[in-house]
Amino acid sequence: MFDFLQQLTDPESIIKYGGFGLLLFVIFAETGLLIGFFLPGDNLIFIAGLLCATKPELMNVSFPVALIGMMISAIIGNVFGYWFGKKAGTRLYSRKDSFLFKQSHVDITRAYYEKHGGKTLVLGRFLPIVRTFAPIIAGVIKIDFKKFMAYNIIGAVAWIGSIASIAYFLGIRFPEVENYLGYIFIGLIVLTALPIVWNLIKRKKAQL
Repeated sequence: MFDFLQQLTDPESIIKYGGFGLLLFVIFAETGLLIGFFLPGDNLIFIAGLLCATKPELMNVSFPVALIGMMISAIIGNVFGYWFGKKAGTRLYSRKDSFLFKQSHVDITRAYYEKHGGKTLVLGRFLPIVRTFAPIIAGVIKIDFKKFMAYNIIGAVAWIGSIASIAYFLGIRFPEVENYLGYIFIGLIVLTALPIVWNLIKRKKAQL
């Protein structure tokens, strides 16, 4: 089980051992399940786009199919998260911390909703933790489902489309970029973590 969890956090292992099906499940889980916040969404989408260009036999699907499949998984994941949040209701705000759940994650997402409203479902796609909890909080506060779906689809298309397309065209133009995946992954982690860290710092200052 521990080895399996390790593979779920390694984007290369996900595709190598689980193929396209596991890739879609991980994207669904990160955007629809409480436990999904630790999964490597951005890195996974990037490497999927890159492999479609450099090692299509490993992906076993064309880039358009991979793109549409990942978008659909992200959309369905958010719908599941919305449903869960609607069922859980405000009880989620008083849930105790556990190994897989932190109340601070809910607080971070609520802060984004207070600032950006429904656009959090679009902006949050590019932010780890927030993208997992954004649809859940949308369900808790009962955002109109039609409005939710509009933001959900826009966010999924923007998130998957931008990262995967950049990776795909980089792979077509510079196949050797595959040798620098470690640096790229670190860069993606830093870029996506900066807004969250900045938000936490601002909240700490406001509480002083």
